[in-house]
Amino acid sequence: MSRLHVKRANAFDLVCNEIASDKSISHRCAMFALLSDKPSTVRNYLRAEDTLNTLEIVKKLGAKVEDDGVTMRITPPEALTEPDDVLDCGNSGTAMRLFCGFLSSLPGHFVLTGDKYLRRRPMKRVTAPLTQIGAGIDGREEGNLAPLCIRGRTLRSFNYESPIASAQVKSAMILAALRADGVSTYREPELSRDHTERMLRGMGANIESWETITVEPMRGPLQPLDITVPADPSSGFFFAVAAAIVPGSRVIIENVTLNPTRIEAYEVLKRMGARVEQVEKENRYEPIGDIVVTYNGRLKGVEVSERIAWLIDELPALAVAMATAEGTSVVRNAEELRVKESDRIASVLEGLARCGIVCREHEDGYEIEGGTLQSATVDSHGDHRIAMSFAIAGLVAEMTVEDTDCIETSFPNFVEILSRITEVQKWR
Repeated sequence: MSRLHVKRANAFDLVCNEIASDKSISHRCAMFALLSDKPSTVRNYLRAEDTLNTLEIVKKLGAKVEDDGVTMRITPPEALTEPDDVLDCGNSGTAMRLFCGFLSSLPGHFVLTGDKYLRRRPMKRVTAPLTQIGAGIDGREEGNLAPLCIRGRTLRSFNYESPIASAQVKSAMILAALRADGVSTYREPELSRDHTERMLRGMGANIESWETITVEPMRGPLQPLDITVPADPSSGFFFAVAAAIVPGSRVIIENVTLNPTRIEAYEVLKRMGARVEQVEKENRYEPIGDIVVTYNGRLKGVEVSERIAWLIDELPALAVAMATAEGTSVVRNAEELRVKESDRIASVLEGLARCGIVCREHEDGYEIEGGTLQSATVDSHGDHRIAMSFAIAGLVAEMTVEDTDCIETSFPNFVEILSRITEVQKWR
């Protein structure tokens, strides 16, 4: 088990032009390439453990992948093949849930598994609605826990109203709808991240979305992708928080997606008093540009209870910003944090308590009384976002973070970038 020790930082001016490529979009690039009959070209694909696992699954389904380290060419097979081995999603809930929808309508038998953390995460939010429209999915706890066994079948069209706003559930159902026997509709309590709709529309799928998403079945193969994967704003957000809490600091996060459903956390940081600016450069599948975050004095407490689906991944890092702010911050309607790589409500509050911060836990969130972070040793519980969030906390209060191998799954060069700001020691 590896550990990180992060020392306090002085004022810094950092240009982040090597932020990890967007994981959500990378997963989808590999998977969606199989919906065409022509090769897709993908530049800047994230070469991290989770997304490479997704690429291996795509290969096991018959695709040919050529990769020169910069540009990837994914050539789909004439017909997807039934694999002779299990399909390992590693630590990625996104991959497992989206592949459930993708594979449910394909002829063949498929087994999805993952690491010990992923095998504990609930899957019924996806497997239950898929089963209702005819999918053959089984697993532990009646299809709630992996390994999941899928027997592809013809799926019925549906009118589904999701009880939660989840991009993973929505994407699984959209992928299932592409091969259903009629037009399907999907509704959710509020708009979740919409990469799937944007990318599939860019490939020619007939998908309309507003308050209700309407999906027509594919009439043939979709157009291939020709895409440069932008940098991940949720990865960049760790350094946005760093600039917002270390006096005199600034960071420029280059070439990230500016999709409004992906940068809500930056808007919250702006509400807390940080100076946040956006510069759009291009807009094809996704709007892409730079985000500049500058220290602007001590942050102020804030309440976060809306658009939670737009910033669910950034809430751990945002909690570190809240811990340094003046006043009390409140997070509500965030039950989804309970079923991430760890119970992130419990993990965040446990870590902050070790740092001397007063917190109150709620079933759907928490309250954080801003104060002065104290040096501490914090357990990440194998959760990459918890590990990186408390590494950032180390910039204002020397910090040791335990169980940090998980960082490699999503942000392989995080420690290298952090080392440009302060001294970081890594050991086992």
